Amino acid sequence: MPREDDGSTSRSVGYRRSVNVPVIDVAPLVGTGTERDVRAVAEAIDEACRDLGFFVISGHGLDPQLRRDLDEAAREFFALPDETKAAIAMPRAGLAWRGWFPVGGELTSGRPDLKEGIYFGEEHRSDHPGVLGGRPLHGANLFPEQPSQLRPLVLDYLDALTTLGQQVLDAVALALGLPRNWFRTQLTEDPVVLFRIFHYPPSEPTADDWGVGEHTDYGLLTLLGQDGNAGLQVRSADRWVDVPPDADTFVCNIGDMLERLTGGRYRSTPHRVRNTSGAERLSYPFFLDPSWNAVVDRLPIVDRPSADDEAAAQRWDHASVHGFSGTYGDYLLQKVSKVFPELGAPAVKSG
Repeated sequence: MPREDDGSTSRSVGYRRSVNVPVIDVAPLVGTGTERDVRAVAEAIDEACRDLGFFVISGHGLDPQLRRDLDEAAREFFALPDETKAAIAMPRAGLAWRGWFPVGGELTSGRPDLKEGIYFGEEHRSDHPGVLGGRPLHGANLFPEQPSQLRPLVLDYLDALTTLGQQVLDAVALALGLPRNWFRTQLTEDPVVLFRIFHYPPSEPTADDWGVGEHTDYGLLTLLGQDGNAGLQVRSADRWVDVPPDADTFVCNIGDMLERLTGGRYRSTPHRVRNTSGAERLSYPFFLDPSWNAVVDRLPIVDRPSADDEAAAQRWDHASVHGFSGTYGDYLLQKVSKVFPELGAPAVKSG
């Protein structure tokens, strides 16, 4: 169970508690920290992943001006009329699954979310093997003409968050007793990189209305940027925990593939969003996932669970991540096609 904040802080690394969500200073990972400090960060991340499955990272070194400029450009875009934003509507990207969707255009557990957003991914050139092979989720991004600065800001942000995500996975590898570069060489040498900007309009949701309904993330690691408006909630063992908004940090959580990799030692924690702030809310989820053709199997450090393991009955979707067979691309296609069923293409191979 998560512990309440006891008011204590670590020396230079480790984490403190803030409303049950650990805050970890990852400066030793992104700078020139000593081996001892790096190990301390890894131990803090390991405890957080075993406990709540969510933590907040500070000391990440990302340029705050980049985040401010991206936020300003995103707000300018979402203030445009829907008919203008529709110039980059998702159907225009085809199987690349990029672009804008309106409020209610995305489903979670089969229900429309009270948000709009833009989907981005790694900017693939036309000669990329995945593009040439017609692979879903591969292709060029759709960027709006207005604001024109959104394109370079998003691409710079993708590069910066990919680097940061790999550094956090380095600590996860150490926490699991693996070489520091294990993920880079085994699962994320050519990662699936996905980025969203979500806009939650001011609303007064009923008990059954959610900005995003209960769900887990699909891949390895999520780095979430938030503005100053609350809304994110994480499910602990016996209650939902509010994650305080902080535009200077990133909320980090593990996805289904890290639960699968560790045989449940780390859990992919359900979470949801409800915007009750009375103001518009923007969030910036970045997903660092395994390579498309990677086969994510259990590490030898854990016992292999059965396909119908007991935890599956307790998951939000009642589906075991341990019984799945195939590549990460196969898993991702199954999940994303439920979010946007009109974009599904079962006849297209994932390889």
